[in-house]
Amino acid sequence: MNIISTIFGIVIFLNSILAIFTVFREKERDIAAIWAWLLVIIMLPGFGYIIYMFLGRKISKEKIFNIRSQERIGMEELVESQKELIESENLDVPESNYQDKTFELIQLFLNGNESVLTKGNKVKLIHDGKDKFNQLLDDISKAKDHIHVTYYIFRGDDIGTKLVKALEERAKQGVEVNVLYDPVGARVLGKHFFDTLRKYGGQAEPFFGSRFFLINLRLNYRNHRKIVVIDGKIGYTGGFNVGDDYLGLYEKMGYWRDTHLRIEGNGVKALQTRFLMDWNASAKKETIEYDNHYFPFTGLIGDTDMQIVSSGPDNEMHAIKKGFIKMISMAKESVYIQTPYFIPDEALIETLKIAIMSGIDVKLMIPNKPDHPFIYRATLSYASELVDYGAEVYIYDNGFLHSKTIVIDEEIVSVGTANFDIRSFKLNFEVNAFLYDRQLAKEQVKLYKKDITVSYLLTEEIINNYSKWELFKQQFSRLFSPIL
Repeated sequence: MNIISTIFGIVIFLNSILAIFTVFREKERDIAAIWAWLLVIIMLPGFGYIIYMFLGRKISKEKIFNIRSQERIGMEELVESQKELIESENLDVPESNYQDKTFELIQLFLNGNESVLTKGNKVKLIHDGKDKFNQLLDDISKAKDHIHVTYYIFRGDDIGTKLVKALEERAKQGVEVNVLYDPVGARVLGKHFFDTLRKYGGQAEPFFGSRFFLINLRLNYRNHRKIVVIDGKIGYTGGFNVGDDYLGLYEKMGYWRDTHLRIEGNGVKALQTRFLMDWNASAKKETIEYDNHYFPFTGLIGDTDMQIVSSGPDNEMHAIKKGFIKMISMAKESVYIQTPYFIPDEALIETLKIAIMSGIDVKLMIPNKPDHPFIYRATLSYASELVDYGAEVYIYDNGFLHSKTIVIDEEIVSVGTANFDIRSFKLNFEVNAFLYDRQLAKEQVKLYKKDITVSYLLTEEIINNYSKWELFKQQFSRLFSPIL
């Protein structure tokens, strides 16, 4: 027994030393993430290293350079088109139409993310999966020049098959079709799922890593973006992926409540630029060069001014997170947030607390069921903390809430792919639309209040009645929140 105890002690000691060496050798890692990974590796000797190998290693400098080096295709032309639009429509320069807080947010994205303010877009809020896919399939059927598609999750079920067949039909008619999918999110697709599309001249490529996710040593860095661009004139982005569950057809999850945008106007050009950059960072053979037909000029066709903002592990600016912090800090009356995962970092949780203590009406809505139990426990822990400070936290009770939105003062609204969690802010490749349109913001608030009618309030009584085991699971999950 003494020999076994000695050997065990030596193994634990060596494992701890190696854990410290392994984690600390990764430079520029967040201190909270360092402690979380140390905890994983020390608590799970051997197996912890396997988890770290797939989920913990940072992107190599070479890969970061490859992603960053992609030319911002069409960005100069987008800037010029906005200048022409301002002159042709006899408009003032964009910033002169905005005062105080809105102008500050616009400047933040312009300086930190090179996100151009585009004016006069026509934007539709979509909150039902059937409506989203019916509209999308109709738009695809009318495509004349090109269709560019990015989704994180892409299933080969009924809706996935229907979408690919629609793309095949357009490719067969000579329309350029390019599909970019995440190798982890699309891991269930058959090997030959896109063969017919390729046969008709379309292309499909995995983003950033091997299609065989079990040998992909960068599993932690996922392309969580959802982008569709049709003929450079119509764009989609938001929370819906491709799968029957997003139509509410999975009994376990029930009705799927999400939020997506259909965009017409010059804002589509920014989505196009984002897609082309991602494509060129991933394509093994054929990259895409700038061409006018990808960026058709569009005048004022609606009332929404907007910025498309992207973030990812290739950029330390964390622009979407900074945008959320700025929105919350400049709110005067209300902050309404919907998110399936609520795992804020220290800066965000403190910003929310300050808003609450300043008398701002802060509301948070999260799901009533987990699709990732570990993450959900951490979400409940952080949500309970906000309740302690006086926020209203609602538990959506009509299926599964996957909507990723924030609206302040019924003036500015953000809809996109980023959850309100550390993973979305630092590890995933994300894209959000920030919309400067009071009417659209009021519409989102109306939808939010409608969702409240099928939700229940997380009260102090509910929190106080959590069992000790439930509280332990929440606190234990929260320990790992920096790497969830």
